[in-house]
Amino acid sequence: MSFFIPAAYADTAPAAGPAGSGFEWVFLIGFLVIFYLMIWRPQAKRAKEHKNLLGSLQKGDEVVTSGGIAGKVTKVADDFVVIEVSDSVELKFQKQAIAATLPKGTLKAI
Repeated sequence: MSFFIPAAYADTAPAAGPAGSGFEWVFLIGFLVIFYLMIWRPQAKRAKEHKNLLGSLQKGDEVVTSGGIAGKVTKVADDFVVIEVSDSVELKFQKQAIAATLPKGTLKAI
């Protein structure tokens, strides 16, 4: 039966290249530097700014939530903030939902 299947004869393996050429390390270090500069550092900066924003919230600030709701802060607790959306409507949000603060008087101009 071996005449239907041709016999495969392996050629000798090629010689291995020089070990530890150093190019792999340069490539890896370059990749890590690019990763740090483009991803890690900007994300850490944004997280620090958001933490400072949440720490400086106080009654009377005009804010926008991550859902796009704008209002005035009426009460600040440890984890929650009460925002006055209109004259008779107050909503309770987690502090992490606050995306930005607005300049004073922005809500009246809208």
